[in-house]
Amino acid sequence: MAVIKFVQNYDDLSTDRGYQFRFRCDHCGNGYESTYQANGLSVAGDLLRAAGGMLGGIFGSVGNSTYDIQRAVGGPQHDKALQNAVNEISPLFNQCRRCGQWRCKDVCWNDQKGLCKSCAPFLAEEIASAQATAARDQVYTKAQETDQTQGVNMAVQATATCPHCAAPSGPGKFCAECGGVLAATLKCVSCSAEVPSSAKFCPECGSRPRS
Repeated sequence: MAVIKFVQNYDDLSTDRGYQFRFRCDHCGNGYESTYQANGLSVAGDLLRAAGGMLGGIFGSVGNSTYDIQRAVGGPQHDKALQNAVNEISPLFNQCRRCGQWRCKDVCWNDQKGLCKSCAPFLAEEIASAQATAARDQVYTKAQETDQTQGVNMAVQATATCPHCAAPSGPGKFCAECGGVLAATLKCVSCSAEVPSSAKFCPECGSRPRS
């Protein structure tokens, strides 16, 4: 038998009862399954299984080895079935002469250029993709240029948890659990020293701190 072409990207779905193959596009992964082809040896397998069920013994053991029999003598029949499947499915694909890959005609082939769309893209698709990519990038740029902090004072040292009750801190100035100040440090009203917000008095001058 001649060498079988177009067999790189496929799945063999065959069993001892018949042959079927799934071929896929090298790029998008879409593809087609070939028409199911019955295996003539499956009839012999059924007879062996029936004989094994009635008589047992050696016939039973042979019946359980039907798939081994198919593997031993079904090689040429399997190759013929594969060739038939290739002949059936290959017209749905083209092989790009530039990159050598098999591409499906429906999605990944440029008929105007006679090449796959990776080697010869459709300009309209490329323009649409470039425009969408540019719009996405501009959204991120504008988001960076727009104040997203909504007046948050970045000079105040923040903390992830409330320094008073250890509850998760929110976006406000005070803890929603205990009402304590969420700033990590405060400035003393008297001497302007930085004081931990959990402190009741300024360690520098003894006054009560406030924000």
